[in-house]
Amino acid sequence: MADVSGTTSNGFAYEGEYQLPTAGRVLWSVTFRKDGDFAGIRHGVVRGLQDADAAGLDEAVRRDIESTWTMSR
Repeated sequence: MADVSGTTSNGFAYEGEYQLPTAGRVLWSVTFRKDGDFAGIRHGVVRGLQDADAAGLDEAVRRDIESTWTMSR
């Protein structure tokens, strides 16, 4: 498992974790907060990462988190 945290483009902070790739697939789960108040939970999967290095893996997960959260709002 690896930790992930950041802020989305629409100002929501997130914290969570993701599993390291298994068969090129990464599962992630994060909790979102706005100004410290709970805003929601999302989870997802990113596929096709069998050849990704650590930085590429982290970036792919962050992009998917951003997309999942902002597209649902």
